[in-house]
Amino acid sequence: MALKTFRPLTPSLRFTELNGFEEITTGNTPVKKLTERIKKTGGRNSYGRVTSRHIGGGHKQRYRFIDFKRNKHGVKAIVETIEYDPNRTARIALLKYADGEQRYILAPVGLNVGVSLSSGPEAEPIVGNSLPLEKIPLGAPIHNIELIPGRGAQIGRTAGSSATVMSVDAGYAQVRLPSGEIRKIFAQCYATIGQVGNLEHENVSLGKAGRSRWLGRRPHVRGMVMNPVDHPMGGGQGKSKGGGGRQHPVSPWGQPAKGLKTRPKYKPSNKFIVERRKNKKH
Repeated sequence: MALKTFRPLTPSLRFTELNGFEEITTGNTPVKKLTERIKKTGGRNSYGRVTSRHIGGGHKQRYRFIDFKRNKHGVKAIVETIEYDPNRTARIALLKYADGEQRYILAPVGLNVGVSLSSGPEAEPIVGNSLPLEKIPLGAPIHNIELIPGRGAQIGRTAGSSATVMSVDAGYAQVRLPSGEIRKIFAQCYATIGQVGNLEHENVSLGKAGRSRWLGRRPHVRGMVMNPVDHPMGGGQGKSKGGGGRQHPVSPWGQPAKGLKTRPKYKPSNKFIVERRKNKKH
């Protein structure tokens, strides 16, 4: 999939790079029974108070129900369409099973219309099929990974994401996650073969503020340019690193914004982490 670039006829078009959507095989109308309406909240809770900033407006969207469990084992399905999903970075594929049921799944790289897919312990390890981790060949790229058998996929669901099965032993599979972390996961947990599609998503440049508003994103104002009454880092004469007399940088509520470890020290899942993710070099 290639990105579209534009002649700089306007200032915003100069840096705009958008998806080409060549892989999409249908229009903007999804299967209605596999969707539901999304009510806009504007970032407000049931009391009408803003609990999540920078949210509001945007185009109307319908949520697509995605089959993260792939629990229809042993039943063949045909890929009918590859569709756009406004709620996620990945593309989705519409499967039609032999018994007539339709379900949406995440579309991996290389999945085409007309391909036959299946899930279960006896499924072939080909792109798009879902198998238990103990049945997946070592070194194969996987996505849509469960952490608890039967709960449904929780890891590897964003565009371009993939993990790798390193080894299987004593009822656990060691999986290298997209972050670089190596984690032990129950070998009975299901995962899908392949890498999530829409690889160029990370290179998309919206080009103008208005396109962010179409996506429901309101402006994100830096604390440093606020007044002291609005943010601990506000105030000062000109550009001030210590504005307001508080440490820099912090959140609007005073919590350190860089370097503070927020993961609980004694989290129960620590025992499943074999190797921590690599820290980025600053």
